[in-house]
This record gives sequence, structure tokens and C-alpha cells, in this order.
Amino acid sequence: MDKNSIIEQWFLRYSDDIYKFLVYYTGNKDVEDLVQDVFLKALRSLESFEGRSQPKTWLLTIARHTAIDFARKNRLRNWLPDKWLAGVQSEEKTPEEILHLHAEQQALYQAVRKMKSAYREVLILRGIKGLSPKETAEILDWSENKVNVTMHRAMKAVKEHLMQDRKEMVGDAI
Repeated sequence: MDKNSIIEQWFLRYSDDIYKFLVYYTGNKDVEDLVQDVFLKALRSLESFEGRSQPKTWLLTIARHTAIDFARKNRLRNWLPDKWLAGVQSEEKTPEEILHLHAEQQALYQAVRKMKSAYREVLILRGIKGLSPKETAEILDWSENKVNVTMHRAMKAVKEHLMQDRKEMVGDAI
């Protein structure tokens, strides 16, 4: 089977997973170009795929690095005064917000978005995407133990954040 056919099959099978991961990771619903970049990078480096992990795991690793590179480039672009102010004021809605998820789900999503990047990455990969600790460790280039510890700490941080939000809501209602 040639490279194009393999990537085409993977695109049909995993593009939705890659899209959802990038939406959660970037907090932006407009990630189609990033999805395309992921599969172009995969096509260019298919020879380096050794098959030690699942194709999905390898593609999610590429997606993570693509998102990080994109964020770096945007940070540099946003230093221009006009764009910087627009970026500060921009609060694009995610697909979940557009679909008017229940208040608890929205609160959870917002809490995840406010976590530091290591917590957010683990929460997305383990909690939302349902990957195993081993797959998550491969994607993040961490040990499985670090994945498990970070997941525990991230869940605790999200719980504390949600409890604080509830206290603030009750205080505002009084």
C-alpha cells in the first residue's frame, strides 16, 4: 500500500479525533487548517512511523506539536499592537458552547481551559479522549507514572476550581 493510501485511510478513520483534540487543546473551533497540517506532516514523515504505537497515538502526538507550534507563531503575531488588542478581546465560542451545553458541562469545560498546559493536556487526552496512560505518556513524551500523577493533580485542581465557582455563584445570588 502506498503512502497516500495509508494517510487517506488514517484521515478517514482519525480526522474527527484529531479535530476534537485540537478544538479542546487550542480552545478554538476553527482548526481545520491544523488538522490538514497534521496529516500533511504525517505524510511527509510516514517513513519514521515504526509501528510501535497505534497510528492514532502517533497522529495525536503530531497534532499536539502542531498546536504548540501554531500557538507560538500566534503569540509572535499578536505582539503587533492592533492584533494584540484584538486577541485580548477575542472570546471565540467552542462547538460545545454553540450547542448550548448544560451549565455544568460548560463550567467543566471552562475549568479545563483555565488549567495550566500540563494539566489541560492530560485531562484532554485521558479524561476526554479516553486514551490509556501508556498512550498519553507516548504522546506527551512522559513516563506513565508522571501521566497518572499529573492526571490526579489535574482532577483535584478542576474540582477545586469548580467548587470555588459554585461558592462565588452562591455569594453573588445572596
